[in-house]
Amino acid sequence: MTSRKLTLAAVLIASAFGLASCGNTIRGMGQDTANAVDATQQAGRNVENAAK
Repeated sequence: MTSRKLTLAAVLIASAFGLASCGNTIRGMGQDTANAVDATQQAGRNVENAAK
């Protein structure tokens, strides 16, 4: 193999790993946001119940 082909292969592999890690980060942020919304809603219910 030529050095150009090796370089291209390395770039493609690095890109694949980079895109996979971005997907995991975005998925994790979505889960964190959903958990924060759930916790905020529960806190609102707790305050509402305490006020009754």
